[in-house]
Amino acid sequence: MFPTECMPSRRDFLKASAALATGFSGFALMPVSAAAQDDDSWIVGPRQGYSPEIGTLVSMLAFTRMQVVHNVKGMSQQDLDFLLDGKANTIGALLLHLAATETYYGMNTFGSMKWDSWSEDIKKKWDIPMNLGEPARKTIKGNSLDYYLNTLHETREKNLAEFRKRDDKWLAIIETDGDFKVNNYGKWFHVAEHESNHDGQIKFLKSRLPGARPAKE
Repeated sequence: MFPTECMPSRRDFLKASAALATGFSGFALMPVSAAAQDDDSWIVGPRQGYSPEIGTLVSMLAFTRMQVVHNVKGMSQQDLDFLLDGKANTIGALLLHLAATETYYGMNTFGSMKWDSWSEDIKKKWDIPMNLGEPARKTIKGNSLDYYLNTLHETREKNLAEFRKRDDKWLAIIETDGDFKVNNYGKWFHVAEHESNHDGQIKFLKSRLPGARPAKE
């Protein structure tokens, strides 16, 4: 169990956030010769229009999304519907799962809704891609890449609009459930690392598509 004395106070969190933001601001001004001057996709740090720590979080979310979009570029409907075996998920289902995850975390953090308290209409739309498994294998198919990318984009844009309304104090708000503690920063960092985790699955499934080229050493 994580010792309580090691948990930073909200004041310490905000002081550290300010220091980190200052450091990142300087880092963001450094030249990046490997990328175009107007391409900030590899810059982790504050973003215009957001408070410093939220902007840094947004840059992390953008980075993981960039990886996913790159790895599914040019995929056909057949590629997206490819099922490796009876226990696997399709790439299409994983993409919709990312949108479902972000939808639910948005409702939980921005709408202050307890998990699974959303309406039946919302559950009907998102529970299957959220939970994956056999229901997803049976129903999530026949969609184009644009369908999945547009769904991801719409979900992300909705949450970015909400992030612009919040500040770093909001990120630090701690929620307690028994012995478990989490703040909004932790929840959204989980969304980022969760997307990275499924990006690895997508790359593996991509390497197993019919006709896929052998992976490079």
